[in-house]
Amino acid sequence: MAEKPTITNVEAALGDNEADIVATLNDAQTATAKEHSMSLWQGLKLYPKAIAWSVLLSTAIVMEGYDVVLMGSFYAMDSFKKQYGTLQPDGSYEMSASWQAGLSNAMNCGQILGLFANGIVSERFGYRKTMLGSLSLVVGFIFLLFFAPNKETLLAGELLLGIPLGVFQILTVTYASEVCPVVLRCYLTTYINLCWVMGQLIASGVLYAVQSRPDEWAYRIPFAVQWAWPIPIMLGVAFAPESPWWLVRKGRKQDAVDALRRLTGTADPDFDAEETVAMMVHTNELEKEIESGTSYLDCFKGVDLRRTEVVCLTWAAQNLCGAGLMGYSTYFYLQAGLRTSDAFAMSLGQYAIGFCGTLFSWVLMTHFGRRTLYVGGLTCLFVFLMIVGFISLAGQHNTAASWGMGSMLLVYTLVYDSTVGPVCYSLVSELSSTRLRIKTVALARNLYNVFSIVNGVIIPFMLNPTAWAWGGKAGFFWASFCFLCVLWSFFRLPEPKGRTYAELDVLFQRGTSARKFKTTAVDIFHTDEANEKVLDD
Repeated sequence: MAEKPTITNVEAALGDNEADIVATLNDAQTATAKEHSMSLWQGLKLYPKAIAWSVLLSTAIVMEGYDVVLMGSFYAMDSFKKQYGTLQPDGSYEMSASWQAGLSNAMNCGQILGLFANGIVSERFGYRKTMLGSLSLVVGFIFLLFFAPNKETLLAGELLLGIPLGVFQILTVTYASEVCPVVLRCYLTTYINLCWVMGQLIASGVLYAVQSRPDEWAYRIPFAVQWAWPIPIMLGVAFAPESPWWLVRKGRKQDAVDALRRLTGTADPDFDAEETVAMMVHTNELEKEIESGTSYLDCFKGVDLRRTEVVCLTWAAQNLCGAGLMGYSTYFYLQAGLRTSDAFAMSLGQYAIGFCGTLFSWVLMTHFGRRTLYVGGLTCLFVFLMIVGFISLAGQHNTAASWGMGSMLLVYTLVYDSTVGPVCYSLVSELSSTRLRIKTVALARNLYNVFSIVNGVIIPFMLNPTAWAWGGKAGFFWASFCFLCVLWSFFRLPEPKGRTYAELDVLFQRGTSARKFKTTAVDIFHTDEANEKVLDD
């Protein structure tokens, strides 16, 4: 039988009756022990409904991945350039680098607005209602893109569509991290990256099918395909259970129990929803003791400042490691010297490889920690970018060099989508506190979007033949930033694998070194010298 835990100032906040407090603590301790001992197969059998609901909500990210590839690839499409570009001296049409940058960044600007708004709206009204409202906006804003008669309307459509897509970026990853046990967290959160890649793959397939059309439907059909997702997802979200963690933060303990029962099956007779919710309540009170606020400002106070730094830079590294080139892959291949049809075919193959890479990341995460995959992945990406840069020195008219750069970008995509891409989603959801998760992830994704805007400005200039025309030499530029990301992640990125949220809270409160998160022993229920110091500070 488990030893009776000692009541501290944290546990005293659980209630006025000592017997109820001890019962809650015993339930929380039992649930924590069960989470640690739960195998992957047990988690799959116990939480099939949570997996299904999480997968449904995460599918909204398909739309973001789809649109990112769409706009970047349109710059290589003759019919699109003829409609929205300007006539060049040689008789061809080309959209200027400044307009390419503007269109690429419009969505990022909209996402920043959506992310900040979501940090307030979803915490007040819940995940379901916020998701339903955002999906409704998507349906309306696609009309602007589909019927856009000029560049200005196209710009407005991208900006407005970015607002609900920004909401999806947070809600999907936080919902996935809050409806499942520790053993399933990495799989459901990284599935979001798979959805992002699926959107890219679908967009590449659609673009490859219509790229030879000479009329306006070459770009209008891809815009119209975006209507395929919102309504089916809305129908599912209308019946989805609310996040039990959100309900606990709102003091609705019984509703949290009911929601958890809807998220689990009946395969495990030992499972008790009351115990698991007690663990959530205990974690919430522990975090309130460490840092009581839940505003954006609180993300920069006390121990949460370190957590905000880690989460923000973890996501920012995705844009600093050269991954932005993948969104312009078709245009990159074209400027590297490949034919238009070959460029679209290479992009299609690239995203198919990315899909397989994300699936492979689930295998890797079973055997390796998040930190190992992230640091190792960044190191490999640095090497590949350097290789791309050196190959480009052979010259654009060297066919073998052009195919070599294209092939290396495919290898880059495989490694990125096996490590840095999907693992990031797991890290940002696990390393932020539960009470500040929505706002911390919003700040992190917005930093990512700020760098996306920077990328959206400079990458078109790097690749556009009417601007800097760097081509593959851009690999040297991004390799330097990728190397800085390797250094930061080695010294600052902790390992959250196998830890409950309460254990991570204590490790951060102790100021544990990032490289010691994996091996440091934590007992959040019994008063040893270390824990007393943590809880009483």
